[in-house]
Amino acid sequence: MDHQPKFFENLSGAGKAIGVLTSGGDAQGMNAAVRAVVRMGIYVKAKVYFVYEGYQGMVDGGDNIVEVSWESVSSILQVGGTVIGSARCKSFRTHEGRLQAAYNLVQRGITNLCVIGGDGSLTGANLFREEWSGLLEELAANGKIDAEAVKKYAYLNIVGMVGSIDNDFCGTDMTIGTDSALHRIIEVVDAIMTTAQSHQRTFVLEVMGRHCGYLALVSALACGADWVFIPEYPPEEGWEDTMCVKLSENRARKKRLNIIIVAEGAIDCHNKPITSEKVKDLVVQRLGFDTRVTILGHVQRGGTPSAFDRILASRMGVEAVLALLEGTPATPACVVSLSGNQAVRLPLMECVQMTQEVQKAMDEGRFLEAVRLRGKSFENNLNTYKLLSHKKPDAELPKTNFNVAVLNVGAPAAGMNAAVRAAVRVGITEGHKMFAVIDGFEGFARGKIKEINWGDVGGWTGQGGSILGTKRTLPAKYLEKIAEQMRTNNINALMVIGGFEAYESCLQLHEARSRFEEFSVPICMLPATISNNVPGTDFSIGADTALNAIVETCDRIKQSASGTKRRVFIIETMGGYCGYLANMGALAAGADAAYIFEEQFDIRELQANVEHLTEKMKTSIQRGLVLRNENCNENYTTDFIYQLYSEEGKGVFDCRKNVLGHMQQGGAPSPFDRNFGTKISAKAMQWISTKLKETYRKGKVFANTDDSVCLLGMRRRNLVFQPVAELKTETDFVHRIPKEQWWLKLRPLMKILAKYKTSYDVSDSGQLEHVAMLPKEAVPAPI
Repeated sequence: MDHQPKFFENLSGAGKAIGVLTSGGDAQGMNAAVRAVVRMGIYVKAKVYFVYEGYQGMVDGGDNIVEVSWESVSSILQVGGTVIGSARCKSFRTHEGRLQAAYNLVQRGITNLCVIGGDGSLTGANLFREEWSGLLEELAANGKIDAEAVKKYAYLNIVGMVGSIDNDFCGTDMTIGTDSALHRIIEVVDAIMTTAQSHQRTFVLEVMGRHCGYLALVSALACGADWVFIPEYPPEEGWEDTMCVKLSENRARKKRLNIIIVAEGAIDCHNKPITSEKVKDLVVQRLGFDTRVTILGHVQRGGTPSAFDRILASRMGVEAVLALLEGTPATPACVVSLSGNQAVRLPLMECVQMTQEVQKAMDEGRFLEAVRLRGKSFENNLNTYKLLSHKKPDAELPKTNFNVAVLNVGAPAAGMNAAVRAAVRVGITEGHKMFAVIDGFEGFARGKIKEINWGDVGGWTGQGGSILGTKRTLPAKYLEKIAEQMRTNNINALMVIGGFEAYESCLQLHEARSRFEEFSVPICMLPATISNNVPGTDFSIGADTALNAIVETCDRIKQSASGTKRRVFIIETMGGYCGYLANMGALAAGADAAYIFEEQFDIRELQANVEHLTEKMKTSIQRGLVLRNENCNENYTTDFIYQLYSEEGKGVFDCRKNVLGHMQQGGAPSPFDRNFGTKISAKAMQWISTKLKETYRKGKVFANTDDSVCLLGMRRRNLVFQPVAELKTETDFVHRIPKEQWWLKLRPLMKILAKYKTSYDVSDSGQLEHVAMLPKEAVPAPI
């Protein structure tokens, strides 16, 4: 894409005033959005005001609308909820209330509003905008403001960000707070599973979502629940029998526990509520299983925001300020949202109408329509869940006589097991015989390969590391032995799950086809590495879990210094030569600098960073955070940077250093990684099935074209299969990183939020799009 970069330096906010408010139910990540709006607003020289307590504060005025400074939003990034408060407001629904609110804003010259809330809050904001000029004329007629003010503040600009844990807003893949709510649910489910296992219990879990089943559906997918009830997809008549048969079948297969997830708004096909108590009573009466109910309630709204939500909210906050600066009386009120991995702007009312359409479809019993209106991502989740949770009887399964092997290569990454589980189950559903290879290509060469069945992968989604075992060994030195094993076991296709080694392995197998025809079979690679350094994909399985581990540790480290004198922490992250973890970790933890290999730095830059921190520490800010990628520079080591900062900061701050090490590789996979792994693996298995059918001739599979060895990656908005041979030109093999990386565009964002002057390329920044037009093809980015 050769576009002229467009920088926002020519977008000045001088003379403009922006008001920021949070409204409706709170959600984790709202503070990150507030922080980004305030800092970006101040950066472009606008005045920024907090409106406390949502619309109530706007109506009450006085101390509820306050101008804020850079420091006002220091240390709120890691706090859940909203620090500026949120309230349900009756008076704003009245004409008098809105008149008073308009007066309070005009008094301070605020004509730009950034509203963070759900669809109700955003609809209210839009009405306010439409009435604005009428309200000002009325105020002038009442003698409250003069004609000059009516002219000067003639129009109100509104940009919305959706903060809602339910993810119930159409047009955006992921609302602020959803990922964090999933974190809370999954933490609880993982904890409950261990106790249920001990007592052979059934647990019925009720999660939030009055009108939207997203949380229930995605958590069911992420923990492999036995059954899920959601408002958009009520169970068919007679579901009671079907569910009880399923639960007892699972017990018969030696499964010691059952998990049933119920959305609080779950209904049956006659629109009658299905409550968690009702489900419990049913299981007890019909099956006599020891059953318990756990209602998660407000736990889901609480706690610290996940790394994903902090980055999402920071990106959206900056985008919102840009949208306000570019707004004219002709531009409709818009929402900034995420499509795949890209920020987009959408007309607010189109999104609201579509969201209301879903509710209408559900009320009228048009459930398939409701699922479709929720968007491609929701539909995908539902289809994947149905595919993986219910095993058809053997008699109903097709028989293809194809054997497909799955193996893990490289370092372990959280979410690999979820991918293996999905591959095995989808493969069996498609009629193939599935084989698991133990210990990567080394194990393959030694014949460590065995058939793997549906039940063998039960409970794998929540396990960290690699259950199959994994090795970094590349196939090149064992080609003959591997070919022999493929012949012996009659393997017709391979699924390779891993990082850069897996990518190199696929290239080696592709090149070895001329010598060994055994490798002329469909081969699909899934990117799984914490470093996120594989070409052809924006995200890798495991990177989100590692990022959360880094951010959690940074939060703790920062907290360890509270109450002591001023302190700066130097933290070293993993990632090889790829700066993804250091850069995104810095953005999510609110760091002052991140040193990475992709952006060379010298002693002058180090010096400038130290001076910048020293200046900052002279204000009310007490803690500094600096991240360094392990291989960013061979001479400026973590020790060197630590010693430099210690020396230069004498008398102002002291220093501590911390190498995070292998804790970044361990731990239970995050909801994002479980889901991303599950979804791309299911899609890859379907691709393998198609390729097998296409390349089967005269009793054997023969696939020798470039497009039969592919990597399945997430590119901006889509999941794409790319031939590994074509990705060679995009790869820097010496440093094991892609030549171009999307996240480098977010570097200036981190610098702006840390008070550096920098230039930020906004060419990618959202043009207004329309909801129905959005290509929502398979967007798992934010689950």
